[in-house]
Amino acid sequence: MPAVFEKQDFDVFKLDGLETRMSEIQSRIQPKFEMLGQELVPFLSEHVNEEMHLHIARHARRTINPPIDTWMAISSSKRGYKKLPHFQVGLWDDHLFVWLAFIYELPNKSNIADSFLTEFDDVISTFPEDGWISTDHMKKEGKQIREMNDGDFMRVLERFKNVKKAEFLVGKRFLPTDHVIQNKEELLKEIKQIYVKLLPLYKHGIQVQSS
Repeated sequence: MPAVFEKQDFDVFKLDGLETRMSEIQSRIQPKFEMLGQELVPFLSEHVNEEMHLHIARHARRTINPPIDTWMAISSSKRGYKKLPHFQVGLWDDHLFVWLAFIYELPNKSNIADSFLTEFDDVISTFPEDGWISTDHMKKEGKQIREMNDGDFMRVLERFKNVKKAEFLVGKRFLPTDHVIQNKEELLKEIKQIYVKLLPLYKHGIQVQSS
């Protein structure tokens, strides 16, 4: 079985020019997002007991600079995802990411952060041990959970609460050479396991969002 994501997919982000890079994203990567979405959307819909919807980044506002990453998102809204807790799968030039994302567009992210801080132990128990945390979806940098302690987690959540542009993303990252992304069934199984682990955190965030 061919790899889901191949080295050439990651190399797309090394191509010069908006049109050239976007053409490759549309022809190479977006069909793979569609394929993953066909499995992950009904899976998440069943697990959250609510209809979920696939959104694929179109990068439509770009007129000069080519995108440095691309992604798919799954949320409970058909119209969009940025103002809701949502699930992501995407690529930078050197890794694939699988996130549960709480980004800065959330209208009441300080309330969500407060709730996470109040129930801190329950929140950090959902983190994958071999996972990653990011505080900005527009930057490639992240922190490995195994290298963080409770104080580090607390500071991430406090910053998420107090800084307008601060974000909170938790999940896993995979290298282009990692075996798991070489096989569709293995990759889908891994993504589903990550999402199931993070589902309590997602449901917690949605409950605060809607209260």
